[in-house]
Amino acid sequence: MARDSRVDTYIEGRAEFARPILSWIRERFHVAVPAVEETIKWSHPFFTLDGKPLANMAAFKGHASFGFWNRQGNETGKEGEAMGQFGRIESLDDLPPADEVERLIREAVALLGEAKPTRPRAAPRPEAEVPAELAEALAADDAAAASFNAFPPGCRREYCEWIAEAKRPETKAKRVAEAVAWMREGKRRNWKYENC
Repeated sequence: MARDSRVDTYIEGRAEFARPILSWIRERFHVAVPAVEETIKWSHPFFTLDGKPLANMAAFKGHASFGFWNRQGNETGKEGEAMGQFGRIESLDDLPPADEVERLIREAVALLGEAKPTRPRAAPRPEAEVPAELAEALAADDAAAASFNAFPPGCRREYCEWIAEAKRPETKAKRVAEAVAWMREGKRRNWKYENC
């Protein structure tokens, strides 16, 4: 059993009502999962397994609390009353029986090994359509064209969209001229903000 002396110190420094609660919770973890490890994180005792956070407990002025790091499947109906899933714990009577808590601990351990579902990656956006005015200007300027073609698709898209959204021909021409000048220097569309 990997016990941390800092947890002993934490428990000894809490209010008299909290000490038996914290000691009882601690014991449940060591009975349910003998390989559990203890540590202090964010000034509270944590229980970990193979370096992964499993649960934590804490004592406050008028109550104690404890909860599982991965709350999935360990709902008690007291969430939101205090930190953790067991609400405000003011005495041992506020906790489920030992065998029930130990079962919940073992279930939390089982969840540690399960892979979290990953979100599917968004499909890449299609290559931006190069406005005719920009294509014409790039055809006449090899340096700007080389920079434009070397940019990642998102950077090319920023230039294309910026020019395409101009409504007046004068605005479009001005943007094309600025874009070509910046690209000649290897600058991306929002180069001014890259080092902010």
